[in-house]
Amino acid sequence: MKETNLLVIKNLSLSISGISILDNISFKLKKNEILGFVGESGSGKSLTAFSIINLFNSKKFKKSGHIFFNGERIESLKDKGFEKIRGSKISIIFQEPMSSLNPSMKCGKQVLEIILKHKILNKMKAKKRVLDLLKMVKLADPETVFNKYPHELSGGQQQRIMIAIAIACNPQILIADEPTTSLDGIVKKEIIALLKEIQKKTKMGIIFVSHDLNLVSKIANKIIVLKRGSIIESGNSKHIFNSPKNIYTKILLNARPPKKVRPKRLPSSDNILKKQSLISKRERAKKHKKMYNSDPILKVKNLHFAYEKKLILNNINFNLYRGETLGLIGESGSGKSTIAKSILNLNNFEKGEILFNNTNIKKYNQQEFRKNIQLVFQDPFSSLNSQTSIGFSIMEPMLAHNLYKDKDERISKVHELLDHVDLNKDDFLKYPYQFSGGQRQRIVIARALALSPKIIICDECVSALDVSVQAQVLNLLNSLKDKFSFTFLFISHDLSVIRYMSDRVIILNKGIIEENGETDKVFQSPTMPYTKQLLKASDY
Repeated sequence: MKETNLLVIKNLSLSISGISILDNISFKLKKNEILGFVGESGSGKSLTAFSIINLFNSKKFKKSGHIFFNGERIESLKDKGFEKIRGSKISIIFQEPMSSLNPSMKCGKQVLEIILKHKILNKMKAKKRVLDLLKMVKLADPETVFNKYPHELSGGQQQRIMIAIAIACNPQILIADEPTTSLDGIVKKEIIALLKEIQKKTKMGIIFVSHDLNLVSKIANKIIVLKRGSIIESGNSKHIFNSPKNIYTKILLNARPPKKVRPKRLPSSDNILKKQSLISKRERAKKHKKMYNSDPILKVKNLHFAYEKKLILNNINFNLYRGETLGLIGESGSGKSTIAKSILNLNNFEKGEILFNNTNIKKYNQQEFRKNIQLVFQDPFSSLNSQTSIGFSIMEPMLAHNLYKDKDERISKVHELLDHVDLNKDDFLKYPYQFSGGQRQRIVIARALALSPKIIICDECVSALDVSVQAQVLNLLNSLKDKFSFTFLFISHDLSVIRYMSDRVIILNKGIIEENGETDKVFQSPTMPYTKQLLKASDY
């Protein structure tokens, strides 16, 4: 069988316990082509990619169909056969580099390991190859990086190490599984440019997996849209982006916050057909005038924080007003999360003060103080105890603060909270693994609401979610804010999310506030070069 294609998938199906996960998937990948896989969590995009090199427990899954690599069938290979292909001929970059890299092993040795395993070069030549690879993925000072551990590098640098490992043996196919999801705009753009540059040099084929159709359209030649294990639309990237046929594809395109208008609710799978009313400039200005003429609920004054003699925050000053959503933008390492921890009094900042209701936070009884400020984290699964039902996870803060008179009243309150976040009271006894990512984020939001806080800090709370699920969670947060009059500090690297959610925005760069102002004004007329760079990286 002669093939001009690197990879041919014919009628690939996958099931577990009789339940279909992939249904009749067929596609081709040519040399020097980038093929984009798009879909929500559970659509089957990662499983399709993993099926190519058998990256799952084949005893649990039933697989049918054919996989041809360079004209040869590989779907029936034994484990040792796949081991010869993985890493050397078909390689993969995973979503979260910190989870994929060995924390106890220096970065250079992790790249070296794949070269020696596949016996591409001897040890002496392999070391030079690693340094060349580190240079190729644009890591400054390769010798220094070679001897660093993963935790000593930024998220973007860690992802570059993952790319170096993936291309170390000159593979013919590279699978990139959500390689930029947790990265900020500037780093994301750099990683995309790097992958395209490497692909142009090596002529390899790339399968780029993402939930972000806008992002995939910028890198891929062709796009395949998956939903619940089936291909619902495929074709030329520009055609899919500009003229989608399927309503699901339209949802994926429209779920991201628009750049020029501000709808009261974002389009999502539960309201896509409804006409969305807009928040007018006059309405927004009236709200801001009232809000900013009141006394701030939180004041941050001259905040400095250093770690191991390195200055992380330098002279941070800002106010947070009642009912406001204040956006905090910055690259990884800019100090966003350190500000959040300082507000929660979870780190011992050297200089400055933080006032809550005009009282220094260090003078409060800390248990009482933390009732007023709650945190919603980026990864809801790691935020929840996998051994505890979600009902008791939500109830736990009530018990810690001795709220409500008895267990029955607490259970009733949990049922009420579940209803507020669009979950069912019957979910009380279920465990985190029984929910989707978006549902788990709703559970974490319900837990944050359990103490009726005055301020909620959202630290990258939607960055790991699919765009349509992200839209649902953002709509939920705005609805809850209207219902309970919260104040939000909203931390994100996604400028479209920040622009949509925020009344005012702070641009943070290496621990210094670069710019601070009304969101639309900052986005339309930025004054600082760094802000302009951030906006350009996100196509604003």
